Amino acid sequence: MFKVGEKAPEFCLPNQDEIEICLRDLEGKWVILYFYPKDNTSGCTTEACEFTEAMPDFEGLDAVILGVSPDSPQKHRNFIEKKKLQITLLADEEKNVLESYGVWQLKKMCGKEYMGVVRSTFIINPKGNILSFWEKVRVKGHVAAVKEKLKELQA
Repeated sequence: MFKVGEKAPEFCLPNQDEIEICLRDLEGKWVILYFYPKDNTSGCTTEACEFTEAMPDFEGLDAVILGVSPDSPQKHRNFIEKKKLQITLLADEEKNVLESYGVWQLKKMCGKEYMGVVRSTFIINPKGNILSFWEKVRVKGHVAAVKEKLKELQA
């Protein structure tokens, strides 16, 4: 995985409106980059809704929230409209960014192995360095933990 302080892998991905978002364009801002398996599933919906609810707090901390999954921009748009989300979702259909962040991994469920997204979150500072990250995230309480860690890093 990554070492704290390491440069975050660069990326450019389309958002829900098919507008390309690149990490380099966010220089000078804190970035909360979270990876999740699939739109409109229970854990992913809870996480997206909690990040949406906390958005004013993150904006107050000069942070941008970006969710990334292998779903298409159109699926993201539908998810956002259905759940009234305020966050930006990025589509990594080729899985290149998922792989560069090490979150596209072999998973097991019900005795079957398959490749999938390991729910993970990264805090990237205004200079583009990873200052904190979580792997195998449990959704309950996660957004609050990210917010507290961001406050701590900014202190």
